[in-house]
Amino acid sequence: MGERHALAEGLRAYGLIAGMWVRSSMTYRTSFVVTVFGNLVVTALDFVAILLMFSQVDSLGGWSLPEVAFLYGLSATAFGIADLVLGSMDVLGGRIRDGSFDTLLVRPAPVLAQVGADHFALRRLGRITQGAVVLGYALVSVDVDWSAPKVLLVPVMVVSGAAIFSALFVAGAAFQIFAQDAAEVQNAFTYGGTTLLQYPPTVFGKDLVRGVTFMLPLAFVNWVSAAYVLGRPYPIGLPSWAAFMSPLVAAACCALAGLAWRAGLRSYRSTGS
Repeated sequence: MGERHALAEGLRAYGLIAGMWVRSSMTYRTSFVVTVFGNLVVTALDFVAILLMFSQVDSLGGWSLPEVAFLYGLSATAFGIADLVLGSMDVLGGRIRDGSFDTLLVRPAPVLAQVGADHFALRRLGRITQGAVVLGYALVSVDVDWSAPKVLLVPVMVVSGAAIFSALFVAGAAFQIFAQDAAEVQNAFTYGGTTLLQYPPTVFGKDLVRGVTFMLPLAFVNWVSAAYVLGRPYPIGLPSWAAFMSPLVAAACCALAGLAWRAGLRSYRSTGS
């Protein structure tokens, strides 16, 4: 009961704070629309770079354009959801430096909810929209013999991927508490991770593929399950049932991130300001 009550309180606090920021951003609606459109255009440049590559080659690491678009759409959409929900956590380092983090600690609301909803920005919907458009193109263009398990894996990958990226945001925020900032380190694993996953695993060395499969399991955002859907062998020879492990990996990542966050809060020492 205690855990459920804490979760409910956290979601309520998150909703109230995020709603405040949404109302603030909607005060100037023209500016909001322009910002969302600009965000969409900027994020679309990532896929334009892939299109430029395919204007010179027929395949990338043995993967066709629709197959790479499938990877891109899954990664971009999953990351976009996590970025919308928890993307503002990289400002935690600034709050620790200026002492305003102490204010969050004394408020009657879960600290994680306050940090996650801080500067909530609907403009990030542009990234989700762009990723979903590319994913839609991939689904109608890719040559796949669709079956019920493969169809179900697509939304499972998006949801599980969003949970894995969210766990990275939380773990990164915990690291900022220990390191007294280091937002760049967090961004290397979040923004850098989604860029990595937009390309086939076959273009990377096997040591890197092993690292993002067994150590930092970003591969379960899309690489592992997508290889099953597309009928391609995974570079390091995982069993076929590994394609369905994304929800379990996501749950484990979220649990570990929660432990890291609690440890970070316990270790926090006020700046004294």
